Amino acid sequence: MRRRLVPLTAVLAVGAIALGGCSAAAPVGSETPGSTPADSAAWPVTIQHVFGETVIEEAPERVVALGVGTLDSAIALGVVPVAVAPRAVENGTDGLPPWTVDALDEAGAEHPTVLPDTGEDLAYEEIAAADPDVILAQYSGLTAEQYDTLSDIAPVVAYPGEPWATPWREIVTLTGEALGLEPEAQALLDGIDADLAARAAENPQFAGRTVAFVWDTAGTFYVWNENDPRVEVLLDLGFVNAPAVDELDTGETSFSYSLSYETVSQLVSDVLVVRGNEPGEVEQFLATPHAGTMQQVQQGSIARVVGSDVAASMTPPTPLSYDYALDELIAELQAAVAALD
Repeated sequence: MRRRLVPLTAVLAVGAIALGGCSAAAPVGSETPGSTPADSAAWPVTIQHVFGETVIEEAPERVVALGVGTLDSAIALGVVPVAVAPRAVENGTDGLPPWTVDALDEAGAEHPTVLPDTGEDLAYEEIAAADPDVILAQYSGLTAEQYDTLSDIAPVVAYPGEPWATPWREIVTLTGEALGLEPEAQALLDGIDADLAARAAENPQFAGRTVAFVWDTAGTFYVWNENDPRVEVLLDLGFVNAPAVDELDTGETSFSYSLSYETVSQLVSDVLVVRGNEPGEVEQFLATPHAGTMQQVQQGSIARVVGSDVAASMTPPTPLSYDYALDELIAELQAAVAALD
């Protein structure tokens, strides 16, 4: 017998956490997720994606979440997947990030099974053993071959365009569509948008300032463009993508590219947001000769994003993670913009 997904009976509390104090109400109550859509004319649902279309005949009772962002989106909608891809980050627990653990524990929900880390391969046997009704992978790097193999197990919702490039809001929307909870998904997004708009209004000095988001690691200098979810958050706060980000883009991926150290001085912006996984990593970068050629370093308009958990909370942001370190990020951005005066 199939078991129903675990309903989050304390989802109002989860919604309050996810919306960071926003006045919008959480979208899901204590009802069993999917029960209303299953009895409606909404089914079957057809979802278009890069590999064609997927038909979900009825409200899923057992969900497997692959890629990134789908697990949190489902939980925020009151649905706990039965199995998930691992995401080990700082301050997390057993392959689950800290914000996901907090939401599950706050709701008194059982943790999903975390699939083994198989690198670029997939744990097909374990996924099949989870007996899913649907596999969500809207923000992932699924290949056509992997999609076909997974489709023999259950209907698969893949990404709509490029791998690892689905806008974070669309991850939430697609999750709601697949679960028959589209109005609830939109309510979640409306609440997040209202919160981000309020934070932007509290910081009018951000409006119109140009920004570039970079990471210097293992000898490679990465730049993220406006398609990347990390940059999307900055734009939501009022910043604009620096023209130099587009001008220097080499098209390596749809969301990022690398620059030689000899050319980083051409990446001009008002504010430079710098990622560092470990304490001191950003300061090490700032002390390098190539960093010293950059206008932002010379004027001190640097915002630091430090910690693998902090970086992961923005990659992509989710209804549970978008405000995990948002206060700290805003404080960094405030200091960076103040350095311009």
